[in-house]
Amino acid sequence: MHSPEPVPVAAVASRRAEATRWIAGLHDELTSFFGRLDRGGTFIEDRWERPGGGGGVARVMTDGVTFEKAGINRSAVMGELPELAARRLGGRGAAVGATHFFATGVSLVVHPRSPKLPTVHLNVRYFELTDDAGHLTDSWFGGGTDVTPFYPHEEDPRTFHLALKAMCDRHHTGFYPTFKTWCDEYFVNAHRDNEARGCGGIFFDHLRADDPAYGLDYDATKAFVSDVARVLRHAYEPIVDRRRDERFSEAEREFQLVRRGRYVEFNLVHDRGTTFGLQTNARVESVLMSLPPLAMWQYAPRYSPESFEARLLRLLEPRDWATDVAGA
Repeated sequence: MHSPEPVPVAAVASRRAEATRWIAGLHDELTSFFGRLDRGGTFIEDRWERPGGGGGVARVMTDGVTFEKAGINRSAVMGELPELAARRLGGRGAAVGATHFFATGVSLVVHPRSPKLPTVHLNVRYFELTDDAGHLTDSWFGGGTDVTPFYPHEEDPRTFHLALKAMCDRHHTGFYPTFKTWCDEYFVNAHRDNEARGCGGIFFDHLRADDPAYGLDYDATKAFVSDVARVLRHAYEPIVDRRRDERFSEAEREFQLVRRGRYVEFNLVHDRGTTFGLQTNARVESVLMSLPPLAMWQYAPRYSPESFEARLLRLLEPRDWATDVAGA
């Protein structure tokens, strides 16, 4: 098994401080981006501290012009990792004694007001595991972004995926196909016969510096993750500009709320980040920031085959959006 690059104990604190500053900078960029994209809404900021070590900053827009709710959070937390959380995390912990963790990242979920606009999610993060003496036992990056439409505009997920592929290919041609497949397999409601949450995107975890599959050092790996955090200006903004003024019906709004219910189910039942936050005593308001302001659950809804609802459900089936132009 591949070992992480050696980092002296004295250098661990310096790297953590640098990673925290990096995430704070991305947080500011994303807040500015979505503030501009909303065209009128403002974010409120809430700073919090975590019992046991670290804290974060939550920024939330409610009742914006374009976005009904937008949450953009950053955190830098540390402490001893509970055994159950350590097993779920999948990293290489201490051989003997306790495993300690450091995690920093930025995460956003944006719920548009109009059902003609898709919800978007993005996060990037950096993890370290150390033993009782402070020796680094593992470190890696994770993250990704995905789009969840509520109306069957095929052009929109295609725009999203083409931008992701172009960004990934600048760093390594193996990233997009691997991380796109991972996303398709991850964002599903297994309890609903593996129904997809949306039209996917990219998802990756345990991306380690000098991974032999990609051959990128720490700085190059971090540069890729930084580009993931910035990709929405190319992947999502064109969709917003294309759809923001489209009219919608009450039926389309109702279906948006039903599909938001499925979004809630995934985040509460299957999402690793939610589970990790709840297991490590993170601030619950920040952990549950991803939930929409309104959602709906109907009993066993059925849709006629040619309805927009049925067409949307067919749109969620995984496909090669970056090269499939048959539906354009």
